Amino acid sequence: MDIRPDDLSDPRVHALLREHLQDMALHSPPESIHALDLDALRAPGISFWTAWRDQDLLGCGALKVLGDGHGEIKSMRTARAHLRQGVAAAMLDHLIGEARRRGWRRLSLETGSMAVFAPAHALYARSGFRPCEPFADYADDPYSAFMTLDLEVQADRGSRA
Repeated sequence: MDIRPDDLSDPRVHALLREHLQDMALHSPPESIHALDLDALRAPGISFWTAWRDQDLLGCGALKVLGDGHGEIKSMRTARAHLRQGVAAAMLDHLIGEARRRGWRRLSLETGSMAVFAPAHALYARSGFRPCEPFADYADDPYSAFMTLDLEVQADRGSRA
């Protein structure tokens, strides 16, 4: 699997992001959908990566700078044809590693709160993310679950292993 920075120009990436937004609309009302569209993903302060195997697009993920050593995971998505193959775990590891390289102290995310998001919650929890209060510009929302990872604590644990 090759995870690389992406300029959001490939039509296959556009299709994956459309699929992502459509799926979010199945589970949340419009005011509770915080997934970013193509234009928003091109904004300053957002970095975007895609995962590939040869010419197959496996998934994507992004990081958004929040400031003061804090960042947010955005647009984590695995292509349907590649679910349950470790794509999301590899992308999450990549994003956490990139956050560390940037010197961030905290990495947070917002995801859905419904049962369909349970696999995502479990993936994030396995990587050390814990539930938290809304952060940045988010407000309490019954359709949202908020999680955060203290990168300094996780780094300390890793150094004792």
